[in-house]
Amino acid sequence: MITSPSLRYVAIPDREGRVELTGAWNLAALGKQINLLRSQLATYAANQGLHWDLKGVDSLDTVGAALLWQAWGERRVKNLSLRPEHDALFVGLGSTGEHVSPGARYDWTVPVVTIGESVLAFLSYLYAAVQLFGQLALDAAYLLARPSRAPWREISTNIYRAGAQALPITALLGFLIGVVIGYLSAEQLRIFGAGVYIINILGISIIRELGPVLCAILVAGRSGSAMTAQLGVMKITQELDALSVMGISHTTRLILPKVVALAVSLPLLVLWTDAAALLGGMVSAGFELDISYRFFLTRLPDVVPIANLWLGFSKAVVFGLLIGIIACQFGLRIHRDTSSLAIGTTTSVVTSITIVIVTDSIFAVLFSHVGLR
Repeated sequence: MITSPSLRYVAIPDREGRVELTGAWNLAALGKQINLLRSQLATYAANQGLHWDLKGVDSLDTVGAALLWQAWGERRVKNLSLRPEHDALFVGLGSTGEHVSPGARYDWTVPVVTIGESVLAFLSYLYAAVQLFGQLALDAAYLLARPSRAPWREISTNIYRAGAQALPITALLGFLIGVVIGYLSAEQLRIFGAGVYIINILGISIIRELGPVLCAILVAGRSGSAMTAQLGVMKITQELDALSVMGISHTTRLILPKVVALAVSLPLLVLWTDAAALLGGMVSAGFELDISYRFFLTRLPDVVPIANLWLGFSKAVVFGLLIGIIACQFGLRIHRDTSSLAIGTTTSVVTSITIVIVTDSIFAVLFSHVGLR
């Protein structure tokens, strides 16, 4: 049964009076009385010395709290008594009754502390990732000596999910990227009468850079997020604790198969994406510059050294290892609540993509003289 909201003024001799609120102050109970109550609250709130007693309120929601908040001038009154469970509603409105004076000095230590906390958090994640990599290396060495105990089914399943199921989307995006680069390059090369060099541009840019990076970003957003979410859900539902109780290593049964699957499937996906992108570029070159498919395929091995293919293949292996470790590490750091799962999954994808681009930049600097004539 909903109790109607009410308030009354109680006079106290030789002291300021008290305003007592009773009943249900929620959306269902306020109804048509909200305008009348607003005017009464404004009248009493004009006297800042009054004591407000909300302990008699049976139910209070955000609508009732906002009504009181507006009457108090969007700040918390000094003399206020209320139930502990209702206090959070006013805290959520953002006032503690303290106001910073206009002449207050800015605390210059705030940005320093913020940067320091960010650096410490990064070092903490880096330490945990290195620790996880070391544990995976030990597990891999153990399983290499005992192949019969390796989780082959889990590895096969993850290769299918991360590799085979990603073939359509990677082929589509690779083909479209090849078409875009082909058309844009053709327009510029036609001006200088150097249309034949479109094969050089497409071959080097796709096989050496765009293929591995594009494929790694797709895998990070598709498979990396799924791995983080899966481990996070297992931690929330205490499945990881159950594995530990049964003496089963979750790094061997859950994490190692995912990392190995990405390290194996990503290079193959890169080759598949490169082929689709070159096909798109070849189609564009045929339409824009009248370059035959046979000439394109015959000329490609001559202008693109094989070292570029091996470089892209090697980067894909490294990208797969990094994405797998980062995704699993963020999955293990999920707290036991759904909001942490959403934040952790998003952060995992952003971190993986960032690390992929940083690693690709390092490869570009270290191997700047490899595979280029």
